Amino acid sequence: MNLNIETVTHDTHYEVKVGGELDVYTVPELEEVLAPMKQEGTHDLHVNLENVSYMDSTGLGVFVGTLKALNQHDKELYILGVSDRISRLFDITGLKDLMHVNEGTEVE
Repeated sequence: MNLNIETVTHDTHYEVKVGGELDVYTVPELEEVLAPMKQEGTHDLHVNLENVSYMDSTGLGVFVGTLKALNQHDKELYILGVSDRISRLFDITGLKDLMHVNEGTEVE
């Protein structure tokens, strides 16, 4: 199980591109990258899942925790590039109503 993570800092947001599978084995690696970004609370966070082939509930959990941390700083979480399968996970759990989830890779 391989996870690829790339980060770019922009003036107003952090961009995190994730590739591979987000599951119980790989989520700690993503959490390690996101932790300083969400604790700092100075930028919105754009997470691109365009190259994620699989995500389970632990993947959803990391985004819930990130959203809570960013909300404390009045910052936004954008989940971008989601596939139909991953989009359904956000729909079924009701998380699509709480965070910005887009199939496209740009913030709408």
